[in-house]
Amino acid sequence: MTQEFESALLEGAVTEISRLPGIGRKTALRLALHLLREDVATSVSLGEAIINMRKGIRYCSVCHNISETEVCPICGDPRRDASTICVVESVKDVLIIENTGSYRGLYHVLGGVISPIDGIGPDKLEIDSLIARAASGSIKEVILALSATMEGDTTDYYIYKRLEPHNVKVTQLARGVSVGNEIEYTDEITLGRSLMNRTLFSDSIMI
Repeated sequence: MTQEFESALLEGAVTEISRLPGIGRKTALRLALHLLREDVATSVSLGEAIINMRKGIRYCSVCHNISETEVCPICGDPRRDASTICVVESVKDVLIIENTGSYRGLYHVLGGVISPIDGIGPDKLEIDSLIARAASGSIKEVILALSATMEGDTTDYYIYKRLEPHNVKVTQLARGVSVGNEIEYTDEITLGRSLMNRTLFSDSIMI
C-alpha cells in the first residue's frame, strides 16, 4: 500500500525523488525530511544545480558523451588518438575508463546494449553513427568495451559484423574483466590491464 502524507508538498517531493533509479519511497522520504532539516539555501542550491545541469549539458554530436558544447572535450582534444574508438555502453563507462589513465583514443557511447527482452534493438542504439565513423576511413581500430554479459556479447558480435566491410581492426577487452561482470564494477587496475592487453574480437568467435 502506497503511503500518503498529510502534506501535499511533502507527498509531491517524495513522489518525484522516488522516480530516480534505485530510490524507493522510504528512501525518498528520508531524503526529503533531510532537506527539510537543512537550511532553505541547501535545497535551493541543489535545485539550481540540477536545473543548470539539465539545461546546460547535451550529448556530443560525434561520440554521444555528455558535453557542455557541440563536441565534447575528448573528441576536440588534438592530443587524443583519433584513429582509435573505444565503444562503451554508457557515459558512466567513459568516466571509469578515463580514470584508469590507460587509454588515449576516442569513445563512442551506444546508450545501452541489444536486449530483445527489454525491447532494445540495434535501431535504438547509436550503432549507425559508429558505423558511419568507421566508414570515414580515418578509423584504424574499434575497441569493444561492453560488459561481459550475454547482452554485451550479442551487441559486440552485431557491431563486429556491421564493421566487417570497412577494413577496421576490431578488438575487445582482455578477459581480465570476468564473464558476467559490468564495467562499472571492475576495479581500475584490472580494467586498465584489460585495455592494454586487448585481443582481436575474431579470436573469441566460436566456429
